[in-house]
Amino acid sequence: MIRIGIGGWSFAPWRGLFYPQDLPAGEELAFASRQVTAIEINATFYRTQSRASFVKWREATPDDFVFAVKAHRAAVNARALSETGEKIEHFLASGVTELSAKLGPILWQLPPYRRFHAEEIAAFLKLLPKKRGALRLRHALEVRHPSFLDEKFIALLRAENIAAVFVDSADDPAIADATADFVYARLKHTRDDRVIGYAAKDMDLWARRACEWEKGGTPADLPHLAAPAKTSAHDVFVFMIDGAKRRAPAAAQALIARLRA
Repeated sequence: MIRIGIGGWSFAPWRGLFYPQDLPAGEELAFASRQVTAIEINATFYRTQSRASFVKWREATPDDFVFAVKAHRAAVNARALSETGEKIEHFLASGVTELSAKLGPILWQLPPYRRFHAEEIAAFLKLLPKKRGALRLRHALEVRHPSFLDEKFIALLRAENIAAVFVDSADDPAIADATADFVYARLKHTRDDRVIGYAAKDMDLWARRACEWEKGGTPADLPHLAAPAKTSAHDVFVFMIDGAKRRAPAAAQALIARLRA
């Protein structure tokens, strides 16, 4: 299963480019969720959302749609990650699980100043619950400090079945190791002078990489820190984030089209 999506759905420059000019703002999510196969909710990082909002988002989208949810910054910006259990619980209790079967991975993004300390990271990973009632929870960790380029970090993630987020950016450490039963990638190189955000050959390359990940492989042309894990298949989530954001929907749709072809 490969899901391709965008970050959020409210962005003024998409009006007339992605959204029809006359589309009511309240129908943007319903429209977007029928053009891409996943959306990463970023507003949850900055502000606790209401339970009613999660219910509304669930009901506005198709049955086979999936949301990734960015965890609240209070849990990842705390001085001691090993002591954030209450903040993690507060975030999960806010209504995230109202997405039910449409809840995909939860994204935990560490700040760029957070360095790798094995014991602290191990303690944090153990705080991330695997289930909430009958609902399975999947977690992805995005790190932004080069000290995480350490094989020990990969081992910690694999022990907890938590995905290392691959970030396609010149500003963040690139970690393409598969560390869970799913892969999470955030692509940040869309360009405004490309109608689909990327050159056609680069889009073809990302389609190939997504297929490799899905089949359980690891793209050899991406940086790895450890030997590949033995696995039969991965769910794959790829989001067009940042870069020339107004091109993100077109980039996601172009990648979906290549995968379907």
